[in-house]
Amino acid sequence: MVAVTVIELASEEASVTVHPGAGGRLASLEVFGRELLHTDPARGPLGWGSYPMAPWAGRVRHGTFRFAGRDEHLPTNLPPHAIHGTAYDATWEVRDAGRDYCALQAPLAWPFGGVAHQHIHLHPAGLTCVLTVYATRTMPAVVGWHPCFVTPDRSSLEFAGMYRRDAEGIAVREIVAPKPHPWDDCFVEPRSPLRLAWREVALELTSDCDHWVVFDELPGLLCVEPQSGPPDAFNIGGATVLEPGEMLQRQLTFRWRPPDRQD
Repeated sequence: MVAVTVIELASEEASVTVHPGAGGRLASLEVFGRELLHTDPARGPLGWGSYPMAPWAGRVRHGTFRFAGRDEHLPTNLPPHAIHGTAYDATWEVRDAGRDYCALQAPLAWPFGGVAHQHIHLHPAGLTCVLTVYATRTMPAVVGWHPCFVTPDRSSLEFAGMYRRDAEGIAVREIVAPKPHPWDDCFVEPRSPLRLAWREVALELTSDCDHWVVFDELPGLLCVEPQSGPPDAFNIGGATVLEPGEMLQRQLTFRWRPPDRQD
């Protein structure tokens, strides 16, 4: 284990700050001199940087679900629901770090135990994050990321469908046509690459996750969140069931370039 409190990664085009003690999150992502993320911890742990979500992502209705014949209860950290797992405000151990990469690990503080691992790699044209959950007993799992972007000048976020939300604002097991903005919704099947653009930088997000939550209900903030399953997956389906010794792994890549002249 490497005893550090802040990790700084750098390339010719970008600099990244990782805070192991604040949920193992990207605290800053600056590209071509432009900060892309909200960086103020005063926004609360759910509202800044880009943080990992594990062992669930999004809301779990009333913090309760049934698994293997038992009722399970989670802390309702966004009353009356549980949201975004336990990793986003955990203290992560630094297992390794260099000029352009780091590896972090944290236990999962929930009834099923397990361990989460991150590998973050800054390369010439982007940043790749790999998030892995390892099971020590049979458990459900969903993983993902929650980047809190400064609202871009332009965005291209088009999807074939979205999960309908009910009166409590929770996704239900029904796919409908996307509604107009503002969004706090889970989408599937991107119709084209997911792109954001500021004056200084054009950004494309790619992931092997098949669900994307987009949140733009607050001024100045845009969250584009890849997830391995939908919100409330423990109740509506879509979680991965892991046996002891098995893992769930997904990756997210931020790929950047200077904006085109027509952007």
